[in-house]
Amino acid sequence: MGLHLHKADAPTEVDLAVVSVSSTRTLEEDQAGHWIAKTAVKEGHRVGYHQVVKDDAYLIRATVMDLVANSGARVILVTGGTGLSDADVTIEAVKPLLEKELTAFGVLFAQLSFDQIDSAAILSRATAGRIGRALVFCMPGSLKACKLACKELIFPEIGHMVRHIDHG
Repeated sequence: MGLHLHKADAPTEVDLAVVSVSSTRTLEEDQAGHWIAKTAVKEGHRVGYHQVVKDDAYLIRATVMDLVANSGARVILVTGGTGLSDADVTIEAVKPLLEKELTAFGVLFAQLSFDQIDSAAILSRATAGRIGRALVFCMPGSLKACKLACKELIFPEIGHMVRHIDHG
Protein backbone atom coordinates (compact mmCIF):
# COMPACT_ATOMS: atom_id res chain seq x y z
CA MET A 1 0.00 0.00 0.00
CA GLY A 2 1.40 3.40 -0.98
CA LEU A 3 1.86 6.52 1.11
CA HIS A 4 -1.35 8.18 -0.06
CA LEU A 5 -3.45 5.10 0.73
CA HIS A 6 -1.80 4.76 4.15
CA LYS A 7 -2.57 8.38 4.96
CA ALA A 8 -6.12 8.10 3.63
CA ASP A 9 -6.69 5.13 5.94
CA ALA A 10 -5.05 6.81 8.97
CA PRO A 11 -6.99 7.97 12.03
CA THR A 12 -7.66 11.70 12.16
CA GLU A 13 -8.19 11.76 15.94
CA VAL A 14 -5.54 10.37 18.25
CA ASP A 15 -5.31 10.32 22.05
CA LEU A 16 -2.26 12.28 23.23
CA ALA A 17 -0.40 12.98 26.44
CA VAL A 18 1.90 15.93 27.12
CA VAL A 19 4.72 15.59 29.63
CA SER A 20 6.82 18.67 30.35
CA VAL A 21 10.11 17.99 32.12
CA SER A 22 11.28 20.83 34.35
CA SER A 23 12.52 21.38 37.86
CA THR A 24 11.70 25.09 37.72
CA ARG A 25 8.40 25.49 35.83
CA THR A 26 4.94 24.77 37.19
CA LEU A 27 2.04 23.56 35.10
CA GLU A 28 0.70 27.12 34.96
CA GLU A 29 4.05 28.36 33.61
CA ASP A 30 4.40 25.55 31.08
CA GLN A 31 4.17 27.65 27.94
CA ALA A 32 5.42 24.93 25.55
CA GLY A 33 3.23 22.21 27.04
CA HIS A 34 0.12 24.39 26.89
CA TRP A 35 0.89 25.30 23.27
CA ILE A 36 1.29 21.61 22.36
CA ALA A 37 -1.99 20.65 24.06
CA LYS A 38 -3.93 23.55 22.55
CA THR A 39 -2.55 22.93 19.07
CA ALA A 40 -3.19 19.19 19.27
CA VAL A 41 -6.86 19.87 20.06
CA LYS A 42 -7.04 22.34 17.14
CA GLU A 43 -5.64 19.55 14.94
CA GLY A 44 -8.54 17.32 16.05
CA HIS A 45 -6.74 15.18 18.61
CA ARG A 46 -7.66 14.51 22.24
CA VAL A 47 -5.30 15.44 25.08
CA GLY A 48 -6.06 13.33 28.13
CA TYR A 49 -2.97 14.19 30.15
CA HIS A 50 -0.75 17.23 30.64
CA GLN A 51 1.61 17.48 33.60
CA VAL A 52 5.01 18.80 34.58
CA VAL A 53 7.50 16.20 35.86
CA LYS A 54 10.77 17.05 37.61
CA ASP A 55 14.13 16.42 35.89
CA ASP A 56 14.51 12.99 37.46
CA ALA A 57 15.14 9.93 35.29
CA TYR A 58 13.10 7.64 37.52
CA LEU A 59 10.06 9.98 37.55
CA ILE A 60 10.25 10.57 33.79
CA ARG A 61 10.52 6.84 33.07
CA ALA A 62 7.72 5.97 35.49
CA THR A 63 5.44 8.65 34.03
CA VAL A 64 6.02 7.51 30.45
CA MET A 65 5.53 3.84 31.32
CA ASP A 66 2.36 4.60 33.29
CA LEU A 67 0.97 6.57 30.32
CA VAL A 68 1.84 3.73 27.93
CA ALA A 69 0.21 1.12 30.18
CA ASN A 70 -2.80 2.96 31.55
CA SER A 71 -3.78 6.15 29.74
CA GLY A 72 -4.77 5.00 26.27
CA ALA A 73 -2.50 7.68 24.81
CA ARG A 74 -1.16 6.66 21.42
CA VAL A 75 1.28 9.57 21.30
CA ILE A 76 3.26 10.94 24.25
CA LEU A 77 4.91 14.29 23.67
CA VAL A 78 7.73 14.93 26.12
CA THR A 79 9.21 18.41 26.17
CA GLY A 80 12.30 19.47 28.08
CA GLY A 81 15.29 17.79 29.66
CA THR A 82 17.03 17.11 26.34
CA GLY A 83 20.01 19.44 26.77
CA LEU A 84 23.60 18.81 27.79
CA SER A 85 23.53 19.77 31.47
CA ASP A 86 23.74 17.16 34.20
CA ALA A 87 20.10 17.84 35.05
CA ASP A 88 18.91 17.01 31.50
CA VAL A 89 18.01 13.32 31.75
CA THR A 90 14.95 12.87 29.52
CA ILE A 91 16.83 11.07 26.76
CA GLU A 92 18.62 8.80 29.25
CA ALA A 93 15.27 7.99 30.87
CA VAL A 94 13.26 7.34 27.70
CA LYS A 95 15.63 6.00 25.05
CA PRO A 96 16.27 2.62 26.78
CA LEU A 97 12.48 2.06 26.81
CA LEU A 98 12.10 2.44 23.03
CA GLU A 99 11.30 -0.81 21.26
CA LYS A 100 11.71 0.81 17.85
CA GLU A 101 13.49 4.12 17.38
CA LEU A 102 12.42 6.71 14.80
CA THR A 103 15.99 7.67 13.97
CA ALA A 104 14.97 10.16 11.29
CA PHE A 105 13.11 12.32 13.81
CA GLY A 106 16.25 13.59 15.53
CA VAL A 107 18.08 14.08 12.24
CA LEU A 108 15.21 15.97 10.60
CA PHE A 109 14.61 18.05 13.72
CA ALA A 110 18.30 19.03 13.80
CA GLN A 111 18.18 19.91 10.10
CA LEU A 112 15.12 22.11 10.56
CA SER A 113 16.68 23.64 13.68
CA PHE A 114 19.86 24.42 11.76
CA ASP A 115 17.79 26.51 9.35
CA GLN A 116 16.60 28.58 12.34
CA ILE A 117 19.48 28.62 14.83
CA ASP A 118 22.55 27.73 12.76
CA SER A 119 25.24 25.64 14.42
CA ALA A 120 23.50 25.69 17.82
CA ALA A 121 21.36 22.88 16.36
CA ILE A 122 24.22 20.54 17.22
CA LEU A 123 23.01 20.65 20.83
CA SER A 124 19.75 18.93 19.91
CA ARG A 125 19.20 15.44 21.31
CA ALA A 126 15.60 15.14 20.13
CA THR A 127 14.57 11.48 20.03
CA ALA A 128 11.46 9.48 19.18
CA GLY A 129 10.27 5.92 18.98
CA ARG A 130 7.69 3.34 19.89
CA ILE A 131 6.95 1.80 23.28
CA GLY A 132 4.20 -0.81 23.07
CA ARG A 133 1.33 0.72 21.09
CA ALA A 134 2.43 4.32 21.78
CA LEU A 135 4.76 6.72 20.03
CA VAL A 136 6.98 8.83 22.26
CA PHE A 137 8.62 12.06 21.08
CA CYS A 138 11.26 13.80 23.21
CA MET A 139 11.95 17.38 22.16
CA PRO A 140 13.59 20.44 23.69
CA GLY A 141 11.60 22.50 26.17
CA SER A 142 11.62 25.83 24.36
CA LEU A 143 8.37 26.96 22.81
CA LYS A 144 10.12 27.63 19.50
CA ALA A 145 11.56 24.10 19.38
CA CYS A 146 8.20 22.52 20.27
CA LYS A 147 6.44 24.49 17.56
CA LEU A 148 9.04 23.41 15.03
CA ALA A 149 8.89 19.72 15.96
CA CYS A 150 5.12 19.56 16.22
CA LYS A 151 4.17 21.65 13.17
CA GLU A 152 6.79 20.32 10.78
CA LEU A 153 7.25 16.69 11.82
CA ILE A 154 4.91 15.28 14.43
CA PHE A 155 1.39 16.57 13.77
CA PRO A 156 1.48 16.00 9.99
CA GLU A 157 2.31 12.30 10.55
CA ILE A 158 0.53 11.32 13.79
CA GLY A 159 -2.33 9.45 12.16
CA HIS A 160 -0.05 7.86 9.59
CA MET A 161 2.33 6.56 12.28
CA VAL A 162 -0.51 5.21 14.45
CA ARG A 163 -1.94 3.49 11.38
CA HIS A 164 1.40 1.72 10.87
CA ILE A 165 1.38 0.48 14.46
CA ASP A 166 -2.20 -0.74 14.15
CA HIS A 167 -2.06 -2.31 10.68
CA GLY A 168 1.59 -2.90 9.87
